[in-house]
Amino acid sequence: MPSPRDIDSLLRSWDFRPGEVNARLVKTRSGREVLQMRIDMGVVQMETDLRPDGQRPNGAETYYDYLVGEVIREGEGFRLSREQCTEADREFVQFYQRRLCWLSLRDYRRAARDADHSLAFMDFVREHAPDEEWMLSHEQYRPFVLFHRVQAATLAALEEHGPEVAIGEINAGLARFRELFARYDAAEQYTEDELVKRLEEMRESVRRRYEVGRTLDEQLADAVQAENYELAARIRDRIRRGDAVRADRTPPDDDAS
Repeated sequence: MPSPRDIDSLLRSWDFRPGEVNARLVKTRSGREVLQMRIDMGVVQMETDLRPDGQRPNGAETYYDYLVGEVIREGEGFRLSREQCTEADREFVQFYQRRLCWLSLRDYRRAARDADHSLAFMDFVREHAPDEEWMLSHEQYRPFVLFHRVQAATLAALEEHGPEVAIGEINAGLARFRELFARYDAAEQYTEDELVKRLEEMRESVRRRYEVGRTLDEQLADAVQAENYELAARIRDRIRRGDAVRADRTPPDDDAS
């Protein structure tokens, strides 16, 4: 009789496919839903909410939440210890693995949620890292995490609200990329960045596929940039009337300068 600890049958029934994320949602015997990822020599199982390993570090929902509490207790001068850095890295890896699984399963809202957690944790690290080297070792991944966040939020918006809202998500994400490049005095690299180009291509693909023109938010930005404040005021009125996410498929008749 096989041992209850034996997972041979599980591995035989779920082949590992190199080069892709092998993920699935399953129900436990108790009815709890868990996320599983097939790896080369086994299976990783994760909780679907809060921390992927299901632990509550020092009673907090996540290690990030615990560290925020430490700052509240000790003040803004708080700096991460080496042990805390190690534990923070564990949580970063766990949320990264789960984010990949959500993207693979096309559960875009939960992928965006996990990306938001990692980005907030990166903000915390930037403020409370023990040294610049450790901080930069995490900041180098911010564009990648941000790209996942924008991609997931865009696809979720496309499913739930339509192409105009999806375009708005991409534009908001591109604005965050622009701010990021400016923060590190690399604004001139923004237009040539590969992730930025991929988001711009995604936006134009949505426009073509759904035959969407400039959204009202985009038209407003265009009018302000052109210093056409009369037109900008009319567009703001349309936004206030509840058309904020609607895109014109033909140019408005009041578009004259």
